[in-house]
Amino acid sequence: QKDKFVNMTNGVTPRRWIHCANRPLSDIFTKHLSSQKWLTDMTLMKQLIAKKDEPALQNEWMAAKRAAKEKLAAYVKEHMGIELDCDALFDVQFKRIHEYKRQLLNCFYIVHRYLMIKSASPSERAKFQKRACFIGGKAAPAYVNAKTIIKLVGNLGEVINNDPDVSPYLKVGFVPNYSVTVAQVICPASDISEHISTAGTEASGTSNMKFVMNGGLIIGTMDGANIEIREEGGNDTMFIFGCLEDEVPKIKERASQGNYPIDPRMQKVFDTIKSGRFACGDSEAQEKFCGLIDKLCNITAAGTWDGDKYLLINDFPSYLEAQELVDKTYADRAKWASLSIQAACSMAKFSTDRTISEYAKVIWGVESTPRPAPTQGGAKA
Repeated sequence: QKDKFVNMTNGVTPRRWIHCANRPLSDIFTKHLSSQKWLTDMTLMKQLIAKKDEPALQNEWMAAKRAAKEKLAAYVKEHMGIELDCDALFDVQFKRIHEYKRQLLNCFYIVHRYLMIKSASPSERAKFQKRACFIGGKAAPAYVNAKTIIKLVGNLGEVINNDPDVSPYLKVGFVPNYSVTVAQVICPASDISEHISTAGTEASGTSNMKFVMNGGLIIGTMDGANIEIREEGGNDTMFIFGCLEDEVPKIKERASQGNYPIDPRMQKVFDTIKSGRFACGDSEAQEKFCGLIDKLCNITAAGTWDGDKYLLINDFPSYLEAQELVDKTYADRAKWASLSIQAACSMAKFSTDRTISEYAKVIWGVESTPRPAPTQGGAKA
């Protein structure tokens, strides 16, 4: 039956995720739209897209982003002891820790970037875009691989942040005890957020909505709400990589025949991790790190639980290309500001107000009823 199942895109509330979490940005919307009506009608925000290239608005916008980054830097300094340069690109991935969400792919990219900076001459290092990479989220108590990934992120930070050759250009950390309160500090501060699940595995996701509402751009796959966010904001506002859902069966078929090549840059990452460089003296953790990699390298089992279930090896080369484009685009600050404004002002579809209204109309079949004005002196007995 065609009407048996009904798709309903979820949403997040701008009252929490912009007005409460990022008052400087909220004030910009209110100033340029001449009221706070946008808080209950986000379609009004689209008026600002026409001004996205105006220097005055861009300066205000990026000043609000800078204030948010300084707030996060203070939080990270207090709770994690890591000093951040707010001129760095803030690259974040905050969500439930799960293999399909591919925090491990992010870790591999961080190791690749570390190796690139480490092998460069001092003059070449100075040309790298500075980055601060943070990952956070909760894992199920018995989810061993997820806990191993968290341990790897922590060890990456321990090594990289204390390497004098690399730490001026790259910082890494796992933010503990992720919660709504912590998210209200992180979401406004992101320059880029990572939503990189294997195509066909994410139902929707909502952290992507929170980040984009605050002017952060996305590096991601064609999966979950990324698809609709890109449709609303425009292709340029998202750095897309990876296979498409309908390509997965053929990738698995080729892999079963032994055709599943590992990019040399990824192999170098694997070799570096397996060498123990990020073990930090913990032999048990090192054994688990090697176990994750050994399973990925069982190439004929790619796409199954015995191999690279979520196709990290397949998507790694295009992931590197997307990350290079992020750096190149961020170097043009006017273009970045324009894309940030365009993305944030295109998020009306992802307000809970739209979600609830659509549920009421399509699922429940109920009409909206305005709340009566309060009577003078309060309700009568």
